[in-house]
Amino acid sequence: MTTETTHEPLTYENTLRELATDQGVLRYHEAGEGPPLLLLHGSGPGVTGWRNFRGNLPLFAARFRCLILEFPGFGVSDPTDQHPMMAASGAVARFLDGLGLDRVDVIGNSMGGIVGAQAALADPDRVRRLVTIGGIGRNIFSPAPGEGIRLLTEFTEHPTRERLVQWLHSMVYDPSLVTEDLIEERWRQATNPATLASARRMYGKAAFAAAASAAAASDAPPYWAMLHKLKARTLITWGRDDRVSPVDMALLPMRTIPNVEVHIFPDCGHWVMIEQKHAWESAVLAFLTRADDA
Repeated sequence: MTTETTHEPLTYENTLRELATDQGVLRYHEAGEGPPLLLLHGSGPGVTGWRNFRGNLPLFAARFRCLILEFPGFGVSDPTDQHPMMAASGAVARFLDGLGLDRVDVIGNSMGGIVGAQAALADPDRVRRLVTIGGIGRNIFSPAPGEGIRLLTEFTEHPTRERLVQWLHSMVYDPSLVTEDLIEERWRQATNPATLASARRMYGKAAFAAAASAAAASDAPPYWAMLHKLKARTLITWGRDDRVSPVDMALLPMRTIPNVEVHIFPDCGHWVMIEQKHAWESAVLAFLTRADDA
């Protein structure tokens, strides 16, 4: 019996699932029936897929089989010793293989958008449509890293509640969204020793320096230099007031992705799916349900 017929509220507990893989258990949330829709979360202190997308799940579950994957290294799925970005890319392939899914639509927030784009580049027939929320591309006119990334590094190096609150405020346009409940749930997850160690592999000062050195020495192009090969029809969504990944980052993917649309939301920071929930859901639903030849 489906959620739609019983009108059972979607909760953390009744949507949580597990998938055993050869690299540990991947945990995810599942709701709804229909074409598969994979939702990939971003990074940052205390993040989970459920926290990124729990507010959007009821609407999309009415039309899609929604699968919110929890990336390794963020305190929900089993951890790995890999860099979180590498672990996330591998997890997507293992997850889709494990569920026997040959073709999906993907929504990715920030880091999740990058991972989704990488998955679509690596296996073009597997991703039908791609929706990104900030993060994809690279800074063109704005300083890099952005304000939010610098605050994230400061928290990762020396985690305090004050630094967490500063970072959370950089994520939103409306400061009233940073509630005590939000601070507390993020604090508990972000200060878990294993989760914090994983975050330092990605956002610590030493990690940034090592990544820069590796990129300078590598002959492999960065993912954003390959976006011209992306075959999936793509919708880029962005908050006009994003202080984590400023909106000028959208310029490169907007120009280079062959079949791309861009929707920029006013009075909105990095969490477009939360801060402009109804407008964002309307735009994304229209994009995902439009006929392929339209």
